Amino acid sequence: MADRPDRPSPRRRASDVARLDQPQEFRRRFVPTPSFSQETFGALSEGFARWMGTAQFLFGMTVFVTIWLAWNTFANPSLQFDPRETNFTLLTLILSLQASYAAPLILLAQNRQADRDRVALEQDRARDERNLADTEFLTREVAALRIALRDMATRDFLRSELRQLLDEMEERGMSSPRLAPDDEGRR
Repeated sequence: MADRPDRPSPRRRASDVARLDQPQEFRRRFVPTPSFSQETFGALSEGFARWMGTAQFLFGMTVFVTIWLAWNTFANPSLQFDPRETNFTLLTLILSLQASYAAPLILLAQNRQADRDRVALEQDRARDERNLADTEFLTREVAALRIALRDMATRDFLRSELRQLLDEMEERGMSSPRLAPDDEGRR
């Protein structure tokens, strides 16, 4: 069955059909921008922040700056690309550029960590509330059992009462029921 041009196909979504009563939104991009999901970009920034906090990074940065300074101080002036006379302007710019990118990435990583800490704290609080409710319930149950057991007769109490009744019956001259041979040994 062929689709008729005056009606949209039932398989098409309403948003896929061009409408004449609405302007078309078309924006031409002269410079393509990369698209990162926030999660991906956040994970990358956390990795970068972790790497910048390592001894390897500090050692590497120290070696880089030391080589830079040594080359531009002791090398032949025609080979120097950032001479000492200009106070190592290029090195200063490179380090400033690195710092200008590192600071926001580190802040982003800290914000993500703070969000994770907040979620973990909320989960811990909810778990603690459940544990408290469970503990209070069990405390009430144990208290109810203690109250119920206080009114309950124990086996020793029943034996002593039965012995007293048996002794009273013997004193009055009433005959006691004949005990089975098994019960005589227990008495």
